[in-house]
Amino acid sequence: MRIPFFCRKFVAMKQAMILAAGLGTRLKPLTDSMPKALVPVGGTPLLDLNVRSLRQQGYTRFVVNVHHFAQQIVDHVQQTEYASLVQFSDEREQLLDTGGGLKKAAPLFDADSPILIHNVDILDNVDYQWFARQHREEEDAVLLVSRRQTKRYLLFDHAMRLMGWTNVETGEIKSPYPWLRRTSLAELPSTLYTFAFSGIHSFSPRLFPLMDRFPDRFSIIDFYLSVCHRSAIYGCVKDDLRVLDVGKLDSLSEAEHFMNYQ
Repeated sequence: MRIPFFCRKFVAMKQAMILAAGLGTRLKPLTDSMPKALVPVGGTPLLDLNVRSLRQQGYTRFVVNVHHFAQQIVDHVQQTEYASLVQFSDEREQLLDTGGGLKKAAPLFDADSPILIHNVDILDNVDYQWFARQHREEEDAVLLVSRRQTKRYLLFDHAMRLMGWTNVETGEIKSPYPWLRRTSLAELPSTLYTFAFSGIHSFSPRLFPLMDRFPDRFSIIDFYLSVCHRSAIYGCVKDDLRVLDVGKLDSLSEAEHFMNYQ
């Protein structure tokens, strides 16, 4: 299960991509006039909350992708104290999804440091200095996972190496391993473990060349599932993980309370 964590070699992580290009349809009517990145929680825009939290934990470089009301985000950031730390990846012509957005932004990153990927509408209780230590030099990506109940799970082997994905309602299994694709859920071997993905992950820039064959728009999970048999992609379990998806109207009322009790 890749424990104990305390023995991991520390790898500095100072750059992050904040995914802020989405349409925010679940936050309508608020997002009829503003991007979800600027939706306030306790009077502070979500983007500011995320950048503030990460700056406190040592991050000095941010890439923010923009599409929906893109100029509002650009104008807002230019008026903040962290403006000099942010570069924008412009997706105004086309939304590129999580993988495509990262691929487009590749030239904006330092090639020698892992990239923390974080959704702008997620609040969490993650210690990112701790999470940085979970990304060892030989690993290409580390996905933060937990044991929460969901419909979709990532599949890992005993060493927490990514093996596939499954939807427990439909029984669908995705994997680069033919033997696993032919396996039913009921027949999954006991050596495979199911965990829920948090949407938070650490990505090594050396994976960028493997994205060359992908189209402009694609999911980062689909990318990971297509290369995990030849790349070192691992899961990192945080049992006390708390994640609040603020991308829905009914969660906005919970968000301020969530922030006050981290």
